[in-house]
Amino acid sequence: MQSLPYWRLSGFYFFHFAFIGAFAPYWSLYLKSLSFNALQIGVLMSLLHVTRIFAPTAWGYLADHTGKRMLIVQLAAITGLVSYCGVFFGESFLWMFAVMMLMSFFWSASLPLIEATTLSHLGKSTARYGSIRSWGSLGFVLAVIGIGYLLDATEIALLLWVVLGFKLGIVIFSWRIPEAEIASHSTDTLSVQQIFKQPGVLAFFSACLLMAFAHGPYYTFYSIYLVDYGYSKGAIGWLWAIGVICEIGVFFLMSRVMRRFSLKQILAFSFTCAVARFLMIGWGVEWPTVILLAQILHAATYGAHHIAAMMAVHYFFRGRHQAKGQAFYTSFTFGVGGTLGGIFSGYAWEWLGPGFTFSMSAAAALVGLGLIVRKVNI
Repeated sequence: MQSLPYWRLSGFYFFHFAFIGAFAPYWSLYLKSLSFNALQIGVLMSLLHVTRIFAPTAWGYLADHTGKRMLIVQLAAITGLVSYCGVFFGESFLWMFAVMMLMSFFWSASLPLIEATTLSHLGKSTARYGSIRSWGSLGFVLAVIGIGYLLDATEIALLLWVVLGFKLGIVIFSWRIPEAEIASHSTDTLSVQQIFKQPGVLAFFSACLLMAFAHGPYYTFYSIYLVDYGYSKGAIGWLWAIGVICEIGVFFLMSRVMRRFSLKQILAFSFTCAVARFLMIGWGVEWPTVILLAQILHAATYGAHHIAAMMAVHYFFRGRHQAKGQAFYTSFTFGVGGTLGGIFSGYAWEWLGPGFTFSMSAAAALVGLGLIVRKVNI
């Protein structure tokens, strides 16, 4: 049996999420420095989600058809790096739109295939997934804290070079991970569409779409929101990091949690926390303690939710459908949900204001909670 490439998988997660730690909190600040308005920023930041609507599914079908998941990850990492370099050669809205669209198309191929590869390498030891995935969260924490302080002391343009370094790390580790054996399963006789159309599966995916939608304003405008209320970039970096530090703790505890609670109970708890969290962010920004508590809830709204969702997708899609299942999850939830959330936030931010925008996020999470409680049994 092939040994688990623990450190090579962990290294890829580290740089992949370090890139997100640089991009999600701070790229909107760079776009603002180029004098883009809120709607333009919302559109550009949503491109990472737009490409997730169709790209991961296409990559997933190709990977399961060829059985060469890691080769596709490697090619996507290189082309994603080359595409990203376009940010150094133009600053207009149309140019930035084209560069970010192309970069996002290739970047979105990697994570679903890495998730499927990791779970295939783990086999029956899926409880170890959290310890591997935690390295991604560590990369995010180090990036978000370090860059926060760095940008307080230097120009925002330096962010472009830091992101380039993380993209290089993704390329290097993508070439170090071996292919995993794809085990057959009884569901191989079913089509992906037949699996997806099952009522519980459809309800699960719809709820996760709503969770991604709810996070749209958070990932697009949270840093700008805090800057407008007088928070320093260093403080913002720590707030992002605190949430992910709590997330790391959950990743290590989830193997014990899953022995005591069902996936349905964990998902219901995460959606409940999301309702509270977005209301706290929307109406408690003037009180740092409230914002701090809201970030601690990231342990549930992302950490516990992500692990439970990955295990649910792994439960629903096995064998030759594993990569397609992970890719479809990314496309349907982060792709459709994240895109709608990002675009919605661009309009709502200007017309409704931050408080009501985050209240709409809470409402979306509440509807998702209803779907999990009433329709999902896992």
